[in-house]
Amino acid sequence: MAIDYVKRPRPASASGTSAISLEKVQVTAPRLVDLYKTARVSLEKSGVAGQRAAVYLVIDRSGSMRGYFEDGTVQHLAEQALGLSANLDDDGTVPVVFFSTGIDGIADFSLDCYEGRVNALHSGYGHMGRSNYHVAMQAVIDHYTTSGATDPAFVIFQTDGGPTSRVAAERVLCAAARLPIFWQFIGFGDPDDKQFDFLRKLDDLPVPAKRVVDNAGFFPAGTDPRAVPDTELFQALMSEFPQWLGAARAAGIVHVRVRARGR
Repeated sequence: MAIDYVKRPRPASASGTSAISLEKVQVTAPRLVDLYKTARVSLEKSGVAGQRAAVYLVIDRSGSMRGYFEDGTVQHLAEQALGLSANLDDDGTVPVVFFSTGIDGIADFSLDCYEGRVNALHSGYGHMGRSNYHVAMQAVIDHYTTSGATDPAFVIFQTDGGPTSRVAAERVLCAAARLPIFWQFIGFGDPDDKQFDFLRKLDDLPVPAKRVVDNAGFFPAGTDPRAVPDTELFQALMSEFPQWLGAARAAGIVHVRVRARGR
C-alpha cells in the first residue's frame, strides 16, 4: 500500500525550537497540548531540542492485541506519537503502519485528524494475523526512501510479542542500519515475559559485527501502557536516539544541517 503524501525538504529551523508552535497546537489539537509540552521537555533534557525528524508509528495487529485496541491503549499511543511529532516534524503528520502477517493498512494521522481514528481504521482492516516485523519495517523503509525526506526518521514500533520470522526481522534491521532511520521498539505486555527476549536481542546486536551503528532501542511499557506517565514514555523514547544521531552523523548516515538563526 502506498501513502499519497510526500515529505518535502524544508529549511532548517532555529536551534531549540519546536517544529510546530504551541499556538498552532492549541488551535488545531487542544487535547494534545499537554503531550506536546511534555515531549518538548524530554527533547530538551535529551539534548535534541530543535532536531528535526520524520516520525512514524508502527502498530501490531496480531490477534493478541485485540484488548489494547478495545480499551483505547493503541489510540493513546498514536496521540503520544503526534505530540512528539509536533516537536520534530513541521507537517504535523505521522504515517501509521498497521501490520500482522502482512501490511493490514497504512494511514496518515495529523493534528486535525486523529480522534478515534485508530479503531475506525482497525475495524475495517479485517482478520488479525501473526506478527511479521520485517514486512512492517520494509514498508517504513520504502516510504521513507521515496518520500523526499531530508531529515532522519524516528520510528515508534509497537508490538506485544516476538515476530513469526526472527531471522527476517534481524536481517532487515541490520540492513537498515545504513539508512537514517532509528527504530524505537515498545513492548505491550509483561516485561519479564520471554516473548520480549528477541526485542532485547535486537537492541543489543553488536556493532560493527552485525550493523554499522546501533539503530534500535527497546522500552517495555508493561501490561497497562496507558498507566505509564507521559514523561516516562517520552524519556524512554529519547533514551538512545541522541546517541544514534551522534553515531550516524559520524558514519555519514545522517548529514549535519546548518540551522537558520532565530529572529
